[in-house]
Amino acid sequence: MAQTIAPPATGTATPAPLPLKAIAPWALFVGVLMLVLLYFVGAEQGATSVLSGTGVHEWVHDGRHLLGFPCH
Repeated sequence: MAQTIAPPATGTATPAPLPLKAIAPWALFVGVLMLVLLYFVGAEQGATSVLSGTGVHEWVHDGRHLLGFPCH
């Protein structure tokens, strides 16, 4: 049996532009989430500690070393 191969499409697909109003809430959400994560990895258990104990430190210990934050 012979297979037929379709010729390549001649038109190009162009993506529809996304309006800034659709992207802005998600960009703000991701930015705030990144700042919270950066706080917990870099500053929690220090002078600005929000949570008591060493639980957060133990959970993010390797991440601190990977990102270059001193922790001990």
